[in-house]
Amino acid sequence: MAQKPSIPKGTRDFTAEEMAKRNYIFDTIRDVFRLFGFRQIETPAMENLSTLMGKYGEEGDRLLFKILNSGDFLNGVDRQLIDENQTTRLAAKICEKGLRYDLTVPFARFVVQHRNELQMPFKRFQIQLVWRADRPQKGRYREFYQCDADVVGSESLYNEVELLQMIDEVFARLGVRIAIKLNNRKVLAGIAEVIGEPDKLIDITVAIDKIDKIGIDNVNAELASRGLSPEAVAALQPILQISGSLDERLAALRQILAGNEIGSKGVDELSFVANTVLALGLRAQLDLDVSLARGLNYYTGTILEVKALDVEIGSITGGGRYDNLTGVFGMPGLSGVGISFGADRIYDVLNALDLYPASANSGSKIIFANFGEKEALASLAVIKKLRAAGISAELYPENAKMKKQIGYADAMHIPFVGIIGETELADGTVTVKNLASGDQQQLSFDELLALLA
Repeated sequence: MAQKPSIPKGTRDFTAEEMAKRNYIFDTIRDVFRLFGFRQIETPAMENLSTLMGKYGEEGDRLLFKILNSGDFLNGVDRQLIDENQTTRLAAKICEKGLRYDLTVPFARFVVQHRNELQMPFKRFQIQLVWRADRPQKGRYREFYQCDADVVGSESLYNEVELLQMIDEVFARLGVRIAIKLNNRKVLAGIAEVIGEPDKLIDITVAIDKIDKIGIDNVNAELASRGLSPEAVAALQPILQISGSLDERLAALRQILAGNEIGSKGVDELSFVANTVLALGLRAQLDLDVSLARGLNYYTGTILEVKALDVEIGSITGGGRYDNLTGVFGMPGLSGVGISFGADRIYDVLNALDLYPASANSGSKIIFANFGEKEALASLAVIKKLRAAGISAELYPENAKMKKQIGYADAMHIPFVGIIGETELADGTVTVKNLASGDQQQLSFDELLALLA
């Protein structure tokens, strides 16, 4: 008996109806990217592991999908590595490439590789698949799309303001109520110094980034396990519990970080970005969240995440500023800032809230019934003219019973059925049946065009 086919965990098939919905999301995001002056690029699905490793922190490195070398990949490998189950060292020998984990690091590699061709500042967007060897769960997949927009070659905080406006515009168009959570890695660096643990910044950010998932008690336990002193963990508590309005939170942070150079600069940047975007008008809710850390190591300034207000799901957009990501590729000092829309999670949010417009699942506007060779040929001539006018139309391919043809049109959500029989051939007209109302009318081509336009 043949084995039942399946797909890897954490991946999904999408039907034509589902793809119509997904394309509505992609098209909306793409339109907004272009509205703000961003230009599209693409990079390969796989990168050299030397490009990817060490850019995402310890946890990120573990989640990279590695690709075995072609051919006899064990040739020349020290067998002791296999016998002693030294998987990390073994993987370094037999895997030279990996599937991209995100689009930001490949973009940094792209910028360095093509630097002589780019005009700075360079505004790019990219909509492609990424892969992570994560544990599959609701809203978390191993294969998923990211929709990224980045500006490199400019340190101006107006770039952050524009990215926040872009987020606001995308979700307003999609009809999703959101909260944008804002923080700054300089603030976190200042906090690490203030509590006496400047060398533990990465440990602190990795742990506190999980507060929403595992709670403060488990975060404190993780901080202790990562070597933070009980005094430092205690000093961190009131900072993580800062509350109140945006202005009140900024004031509290400014007081805590008074005298700390990097932390105070982070507060200044937070204040400028938040107050500027609010002055311009923001439909989304804007929150200052001191626990927001965005565990990726390459962020150096503004960091942000977006949460849907009406659906329980993880972050649906995230991003931040990175001041020297290209430095590891031999181009130091190039500042950039970017955001990434999680299209798959946005898809789940729109499904949960049923926010798709009727047009998102529309295929052909009209399908012509098939009554035989002569009628089909006349129908195809009309279809060609409709398509030239930008109207989607098709012919049912078989000369089947009318009930079957109508049933197909109904199942495919095609609103109109065109009928060209003997009478219509003689008159040069088309009889059109509205499947929603059941009404029929005999129309000239110009009348048919007006109906479907």
